[in-house]
Amino acid sequence: MMLNPFYQIVDDAKWLPRFLPLGLKLVQLRIKDASEEQLREQISYAQEQCHEYGAQLIINDYWELAIELGCDFIHLGQEDLDDADIGAIRSAGLKLGISTHDEGELERALDLDPEYVALGPVYPTILKKMHWAPQGAENVSRWKEMVGDTPLVAIGGLTVERAPDIYAAGADIICVVTDVLYNDSPEERLQEWLELSASQLDID
Repeated sequence: MMLNPFYQIVDDAKWLPRFLPLGLKLVQLRIKDASEEQLREQISYAQEQCHEYGAQLIINDYWELAIELGCDFIHLGQEDLDDADIGAIRSAGLKLGISTHDEGELERALDLDPEYVALGPVYPTILKKMHWAPQGAENVSRWKEMVGDTPLVAIGGLTVERAPDIYAAGADIICVVTDVLYNDSPEERLQEWLELSASQLDID
C-alpha cells in the first residue's frame, strides 16, 4: 500500500478545509477529551472532507467508532493495543498503524502485520510528556533495518529543517503535529512540508 511521505496529525476536523485543498493526502484525526457525540461529528465530517479531496484519513484510538462509521484506517498506541479487539478490527477490514518506542514494542507491533510502524519521539517534543528519550537519526536507521518493507513513520519534534536527515536515515514517512498546527502561518508551513515530501516521491 502506498502511503504519502508526509503525514499530518490534526486535533480537530476544522483544520481539514484549510489543509486538504493545499494537497495534504495523509492525515490523522487525534482528538482527546470529547464526548461520543462530538467524536461522531468530527469523524463523519473528516470522512466527508477527505473523500472530497482524495486524502487518506486515519482515526486515532477510537477503533469501535471507526468500524461503526465505516472508516478504513486506524492508529493505535501501545496502551490502545491492550484494550483493542484486533480480530474485530481486521474483520472489519481496517488498516492499522502502530506506535513504537522500544524493541519490545516493535516486536509486538510487527506481530500484528501493521500497514506502518511509527517510531518516536525522534527529537524532544512539546506536545506531551514522554517516558522515552529522543530516538535520534541513528535509531531511525536501526528501526528501518528491523521493519524491512513495512513503512516506517518518524514522529516527534520534527521540522522542515530536520526532515532531510530523517528521510536520509530511512524514514519512509514523516509525521508532524506542532510544526504546522502551532506555526504562525500553518498553511504556509504545510506548503513547505508538501514541497519537501514531493521531492521524496521523486527520489523514490
